[in-house]
Amino acid sequence: IITHYVMDFPNENVIKMKNVTATPHLGASTSESEENCAVMAARQLREYLETGNIRNSVNYPNVELPYIGKKRITIMHQNVPNMVGQITGCLAEHHINIADMINRSKHSWAYTMIDIDNGIDDIIKENIVENISKITGVVAVRMIV
Repeated sequence: IITHYVMDFPNENVIKMKNVTATPHLGASTSESEENCAVMAARQLREYLETGNIRNSVNYPNVELPYIGKKRITIMHQNVPNMVGQITGCLAEHHINIADMINRSKHSWAYTMIDIDNGIDDIIKENIVENISKITGVVAVRMIV
């Protein structure tokens, strides 16, 4: 039985499933880069899983925000107008203050990381993730605590 699935080229059907983690695709195309690719990819994947930072992805932009231990929300989404406004609006509805944030795009895709100030309980956390996930064009939402 598969309880969790991790993939680097998600499609719209799989990305919305529970227990699926979409990651940036990290690739290598020369013999020189392949030599250390496994170590580099493992380190960068670990950094993504622990902090949300993306480096050297093929399908997403480089996005780095120093992780200082606050709760962090990461959102993979289409690069369309008013996406950031809709995302931050969901936080405002729950009276959540943004401590820091970054948004970067690469072609038709974008990635947003938001650090939040105040603590939130599990119910509000689930509501925020659910509400942001419902925004048209959002493909994945993750809370790092």
